[in-house]
Amino acid sequence: MDATLTIEKDVEQRARIGLEDGSAIPSEKLFHLLLSDLKISGHFLVDETRYEGSFEGALLDPALKSQEYVLKYTMSQSRGTKLSIKLIRASDSTQLFKKSYAIASTAKMPFLVHKAVYDINKALKYPDIGWINRYVVFSRYTTPRHSEIVLADYTFTYQKAIIRGGLNLFPKWADARQRSFYYTSYRGLMPTLYRLNIYTGAKSKIASSEGMMVCSDVSRDGKKLLLTMAPTGQPDIYELDLTTGTKSRVTRFNGIDVNGKYVDDESRMVFVSNRLGYANIFKKDIHGSAVSQVVYHGRNNNAVDAYGSKIVYASRESSSAFGNNTFNLYLTSTDDTSTRPLTTTGSNQFPRFSSDGTVVLYIKQSDSGSSIGYINLQSKQSILFPLGTSKIQAIDW
Repeated sequence: MDATLTIEKDVEQRARIGLEDGSAIPSEKLFHLLLSDLKISGHFLVDETRYEGSFEGALLDPALKSQEYVLKYTMSQSRGTKLSIKLIRASDSTQLFKKSYAIASTAKMPFLVHKAVYDINKALKYPDIGWINRYVVFSRYTTPRHSEIVLADYTFTYQKAIIRGGLNLFPKWADARQRSFYYTSYRGLMPTLYRLNIYTGAKSKIASSEGMMVCSDVSRDGKKLLLTMAPTGQPDIYELDLTTGTKSRVTRFNGIDVNGKYVDDESRMVFVSNRLGYANIFKKDIHGSAVSQVVYHGRNNNAVDAYGSKIVYASRESSSAFGNNTFNLYLTSTDDTSTRPLTTTGSNQFPRFSSDGTVVLYIKQSDSGSSIGYINLQSKQSILFPLGTSKIQAIDW
């Protein structure tokens, strides 16, 4: 649901928690990062008042006694970033968890916060929220025919451009550990797919093709890629076996087939095609010929992502030729006909599942500007972070 809506479903399953800042120089940014992390985890009801007190000892502000837990924290950024946390049970002031974190970079402070909330969640034996620690990689336009590829934490508080110069688009994580990603460079005569290791800087050429070259998905073992290519003018989807270097053509349609995503056991894919005369979502066996329609809602369903049998897609719900159009996100699956709306207002695009399929990332355009949004599919919690004027071209999580 949209972040503007207040959703109190399953409230009884979430723990009430308050935050107390014991830093010598209290930080509004730190407080809001902790608040956001705890909220979007889906496991906490967070008191939105920022309390200040001593980090040492277990003495609590009387106003926090009504909570189940209190998170006491202190941060310093004189040389790098140091963050210490304590989780206190409010009823008897028992300390349940304590840990300190440090990183040489002050810019990477958000990752310490995410790790701390991840550890608190784990200490309380709640379902895993490992996705909170992951990088987001995205490409954004800078000037005509120029773009940059950027690494960010999920809130976009941390951002670092790692590829600049020329037109470099469509970043896609190459492995679950997020050590490398694929991207398409338009620097040479033909669009070329490269793989870049973000830790070593090592770059390798993977494939090139006339007209179009996009890596839309990577198999779980990292050995196969789904590519959109247009060697003869019309885009089709191919599967590239990285072990053998062989490409297999998956679609053969005299129209547009793009954005293939592995589903089910990776023997099938969902993809976007105009074979009905408008963009819609279809499913196909990788090695078979039968194609079946997945979505029966909307007349322009132009973006899709998949996790297991779950599918999230963007659907255009207005047809303004000159103004902004409304695009909403919907959740469905390959083995079920039920469809659930996830957003209700604005232009919502680029849906991406988290690494465990429990959270959806998306970009929201509205009259107030663009934001990156997250929807926790289990708790129905949602949150938005402002993006400013960034013109996002593609994004992966």
